[in-house]
Amino acid sequence: MTTLLAPEAAAPLRHRTGHRSAVVAVLVGLVLLLVWLSLTVASPLTAGELLRTLVGQGDGGGEFVVFRLRLPRLLLGALVGVAFALAGALFQTVLRNPLASPDILGIGGGASLAAATAILVGGLSGAAVTLSAAGGAVVVAAAIYLLAWRSGVSGYRFVLVGVGIAFLVNAGLGYLVSRADLNDVREALVWMVGSLGTPPWRDVVVLAAVLVVLAPLVAVLAGRLRVLQLGDDTAGGLGVPVELTRLAVLGTAVALAAAGTAFAGPVAFVAFVCAPIARRMLPTAGLALVPSALVGIVLVLAADLTGQHLLGLQVPVGIVTGVIGAPYLLWLLATSNREGRGA
Repeated sequence: MTTLLAPEAAAPLRHRTGHRSAVVAVLVGLVLLLVWLSLTVASPLTAGELLRTLVGQGDGGGEFVVFRLRLPRLLLGALVGVAFALAGALFQTVLRNPLASPDILGIGGGASLAAATAILVGGLSGAAVTLSAAGGAVVVAAAIYLLAWRSGVSGYRFVLVGVGIAFLVNAGLGYLVSRADLNDVREALVWMVGSLGTPPWRDVVVLAAVLVVLAPLVAVLAGRLRVLQLGDDTAGGLGVPVELTRLAVLGTAVALAAAGTAFAGPVAFVAFVCAPIARRMLPTAGLALVPSALVGIVLVLAADLTGQHLLGLQVPVGIVTGVIGAPYLLWLLATSNREGRGA
């Protein structure tokens, strides 16, 4: 009997696996399309010249356009999209709350406050601002965790504390901006809204190295996180250290968010929307880490392409993602209220 039923039982699993593979393939295709458009739209190079330059046979002008201006920006945008998307997926899953993302909880704001302080008060620039932003994100996340701790951390309390910290951080940013010199404020605002700019290859390499270190940790924690989704009591009964796992997941998510923010600023709503979009594309709910990362790349590259070439003026990527993410937040709140869920 078991042998006869096995193919029927396996059919839904094969369907889900095939659906997931198709979604990943479509997202990879979108990424490749956006990569090509990012390199070719409004470019002084023809398609043939671009291909020759990419394989090392271009002239000096082509190499400058591709390897100094466009390719570093493209790669940084992709890496930032991955970092924010994975951070958001981990936050929302471990806290079981769709509002749990670094930008909503004030972690991105903490990075902005630290970077703005470094620029407007310390007169710093470059790597010092990057390190300040990363440190600010970590400090704010630690403060939220400690304030939310009550013999453990619940997602509801963590989100409430995070929203309160976000308002406090925004007040600090407002004070700094109102007291600073106008020229310094312009420089700080470009960073605070989220912008890829024209990054040096050093930034791309450093962020890539950070993700290479964190990606295996995410993969290891994913298994425990799936068990944790069954409930704390069940996870504990299966031998998973609940609070230690939750702390490790939150720490990894904070590190990803801090890395992305440090190199591109708090690009709004990327961490917030990527995982929900990826889950809606799949037949069953789950972590969807790989699809979320691909959605993050698509969102950041599409927003940057729009902001740079399709609006008639150059707009930082964070403004475009904010325009995309704000309606989604309003829709989420509206549907949650209709369904009686106070998310």
